[in-house]
Amino acid sequence: MSMYTTISETNTYFETRLHTDAWDEASTTERTAALTMATEAIDRLNFLGKMAEDDQELQFPRDEDTDVPNDIKKACSEIALALLDGVEPEMEFENLGLVSQGYSNVRSTYDRSRAPEHIVAGIPSITAWRYLKPYLRDYRSVQIHRVS
Repeated sequence: MSMYTTISETNTYFETRLHTDAWDEASTTERTAALTMATEAIDRLNFLGKMAEDDQELQFPRDEDTDVPNDIKKACSEIALALLDGVEPEMEFENLGLVSQGYSNVRSTYDRSRAPEHIVAGIPSITAWRYLKPYLRDYRSVQIHRVS
């Protein structure tokens, strides 16, 4: 499977970012797996526009673009970092139902009436979500196409 960004591009991006230890310590195999999983997570989202080519493997490029936008590459890198850092999207989603948790005299209670949309969408990084959000369709809208 193709990936939205390469290990080399991600290395360059992370040179200007703090707290990338999980990426720095990962093997090439782990990095490749993380970028592949990140690409798959991105491709499950509902994007504006249409794919540039009918037979392309990934969701980007879109419309008249010929290249993958840098924001999508950054989002892919951020998701890979979160995955390597141990964030599990399924576990995060399951924890949305947690109302209260305690140990001895310490208790945590969360307001889950508004679930974080990036977690519901399967994106384990809020930073990645901020890069992806401008490219997404409004989930509350419906598109109707007339077919004759």
